[in-house]
Amino acid sequence: MDALADLRARLADQDDLYLEFLRVGSMSAGLYSLSAGAVDPQTPHNEDEAYYVVSGRAQIDIAGELHPVEAGAVIFVGKKVEHRFVDIAEDLEVLVLFAPAETV
Repeated sequence: MDALADLRARLADQDDLYLEFLRVGSMSAGLYSLSAGAVDPQTPHNEDEAYYVVSGRAQIDIAGELHPVEAGAVIFVGKKVEHRFVDIAEDLEVLVLFAPAETV
């Protein structure tokens, strides 16, 4: 099984939207999955965040400004900035990188 397929299976097994798969002091990484039509429950984070859209199509609302996203898109969101995915037209899979590691 390839690494992405393994992450997808682990995420499905835990029945959650986010699976953290890497954590060191300077950063953490995870896979985030939202179904088409879903409501993104995110709230601002205390860390800078970068997204890489693996698959799907939606928009991201960053501080009230909408940006279309699809597979291959890279998005940066500064710490404590309001943001969430909206208008999710196709199931969305996103690689998420936090720096430093996300606080819980």
